[in-house]
Amino acid sequence: MKQKQQMFKLSSHINHNKVFLINRSELEGKFEVGYYLPEINQIEKSIRKKSFKKLSDFIVNISSGATPSVQEEEKFYSDSINGIPFLRVQNLNQNGKLDLSNVRFINKETHENYLKRSQVSGGDLLIKITGVGRMAIASVAPEGFIGNTNQHMVVIKTDSLKTSQYLANYLNLDIVEKIASRKATGATRPALDYPALKSIPIVENIDFSLIEEAEKEKQKKEEESKILLDRIDKYLMRELGINLPEHNNKLEDRIFILNFRELTGARLDPFYFKYFGSNSKSHLFDEVPLSLIANISKGQSITKEKVIEGEYPVIAGGQSSPYSHNIYNQEADIITVSASGAYAGFVWYHTQKIFASDCSVIRSKDEGKVATEFIYNVLKAKQAEIYRMQQGAGQPHVYSKDLGKLTIPLPKISKQIEINKQIRIIREKANKIQKEAINLLKIAKDRVEKKIIGE
Repeated sequence: MKQKQQMFKLSSHINHNKVFLINRSELEGKFEVGYYLPEINQIEKSIRKKSFKKLSDFIVNISSGATPSVQEEEKFYSDSINGIPFLRVQNLNQNGKLDLSNVRFINKETHENYLKRSQVSGGDLLIKITGVGRMAIASVAPEGFIGNTNQHMVVIKTDSLKTSQYLANYLNLDIVEKIASRKATGATRPALDYPALKSIPIVENIDFSLIEEAEKEKQKKEEESKILLDRIDKYLMRELGINLPEHNNKLEDRIFILNFRELTGARLDPFYFKYFGSNSKSHLFDEVPLSLIANISKGQSITKEKVIEGEYPVIAGGQSSPYSHNIYNQEADIITVSASGAYAGFVWYHTQKIFASDCSVIRSKDEGKVATEFIYNVLKAKQAEIYRMQQGAGQPHVYSKDLGKLTIPLPKISKQIEINKQIRIIREKANKIQKEAINLLKIAKDRVEKKIIGE
């Protein structure tokens, strides 16, 4: 008599997306737990039922670049007038369009020789393949574009601009990003190698018009929100009696002369001395150094291996964002990014208890005289002046000791509270509009994704 084989089953009380079983026959040569998460595994199975092609079927040519040494800036880099746009991961967008507002430039010799294989033309598809955060963000170079890129993304030439745009829309779906992240390897710096990238299943003939319309509405709302946020600095400057001079970026306004005595004992980079127009003084109130009214402490660095699931989230410098952490509370801290390629010196406000890695934490010494929230509002208005404090080329830093030298106009606490209240009202309106914009796009994406996976 044959004995019935007993199957081991997990308790129904267990979260099966965290604890699960798989058969040996289901192993695909990888042993990372994340690769076999039931939720992501099921998404890929659903997509493969409708997919008859892979990304490799749409690739005419694929290549990636390199990052020229910033220590030899004169040899490789150039300015916006004479140079070629050099794309980095931060120039990629989930809406499929390149963001060229913060682009670097290389010289033509570097573009045509050292980085010849990674040249970018109009209609090319660009996909992020390495780095923390969201994987496989995709954007399309606009028609007529000439540029280049580094090793953290690939340049894919397809048969047409239309094909590239379709693939960018597809790869930017959340369910497809989960598949891409599943295929990535590496813990501290995840990466998608070419075989993994090319194997991503592609579902054809998806109608993205719903997402495209939502994206247009989102952009309108974001512009509306930006207009509101721009009012904050004007209101604050008026209340503090600060008159900002006009400033433009014409060549003649970027050339200036300093006396030798102004350089003695100071930094020698022109960026530090360039006047941004945000450091004018108040004619209504006395100004005091930040170090006299606030405690400024530097957050410790922490490696990813030491981060575990727990009560306190770890916030690193590169995680700051112009649209996050604007939350108010009576007990809160100001955070500035100490070291980050994109955001060194960026100021934000946080109320949740966090571990601030590679950041400076600022808190008023006496809330009864100086409100931390007021300090934040002034520092936010001085953002350009703080950016001027950056030191270092490859990985810019803003040091706590330099932040302490910033001067803060100091009205009475009653005036500070009044200013904080008015700014909070404006910022809350802007944040509400931003959330509406994000939700519009999320709803549209959810509808498209449900059609794909058959829910």
